[in-house]
Amino acid sequence: MLFSRKFPHISAISCLLLLAACTQEAPKPTEVNTVITEEHVVLPPLPDSVFFCGEAILIDNFDREERLDRELLANSYFHSSTILSFKRANRYFPQIEKELRKQGIPEDFKYLCLIESGLAQATSPAGAKGFWQFMPATATEFSLRVDREVDERLHIAKSTRAACIYLKRAYARFKDWTLVAASYNMGMGGVSSTLEEQEMENYFDLHLNNETSRYVFRILAMKLIFENQEAYGFHTKELELYEPIPIRQVELVESTDNLAHWAVEQGTTFRMLKLLNPWILGNKLTLRQDTLIIDLPK
Repeated sequence: MLFSRKFPHISAISCLLLLAACTQEAPKPTEVNTVITEEHVVLPPLPDSVFFCGEAILIDNFDREERLDRELLANSYFHSSTILSFKRANRYFPQIEKELRKQGIPEDFKYLCLIESGLAQATSPAGAKGFWQFMPATATEFSLRVDREVDERLHIAKSTRAACIYLKRAYARFKDWTLVAASYNMGMGGVSSTLEEQEMENYFDLHLNNETSRYVFRILAMKLIFENQEAYGFHTKELELYEPIPIRQVELVESTDNLAHWAVEQGTTFRMLKLLNPWILGNKLTLRQDTLIIDLPK
């Protein structure tokens, strides 16, 4: 009212501007392609047996059936985690399988690595790190370097070799791969004392703490899901899996206080160096041996 009384022409102009704005074409929203899928529950029947490390494990009573069923359901319907496992496995399983073969360890132990860390450089609340979740004291026992500059628990090849040493020792003790797997969670001493106390000879008939009781069944469930993906509702052909990263290996022949500068000299960036070598903790690297091998992008 104030403006229309003093400046009637302004009111007219405003109306014209408003009318013009209304006649302009409204901005179009960004189009996003969507894929509509039918949602349904996939519940394949439990197998009568599962092969682990070349041995047939019978699923022949309600206890084994329900323990396996629980882990299959947990991993089949925890989609984000399981899909990430498929993606990461495409990148990292070849390297892990190669080290397992070199050390004479059954390749099925890659699934132990998978359930330990999800193939991420994870840190547990207790302080275990890396794909194989070594504690600091155990890491040094198996000749992994752990200090302020380097943490080889985060070195995939070296930590896999260290895990193989443990697995070999455990197999020499138990002569049974499922007990070896259980001992990775519970410790060799814990498994031995439980076997003796309960007068049993195999993992499946032991009364264990909840974590170790589920542990081997988690491994078996992931093996079944990975080997029968479509049966469990996963279609990896439709997923964008992470490809192995082409690398070149360069020797660091002397200690350096500036890895970022060294990386630039090698034609890459400090970020790429850190992504490909998470075991290097900072910008400084002191050699404890003649050289160190560092992965860089090709």
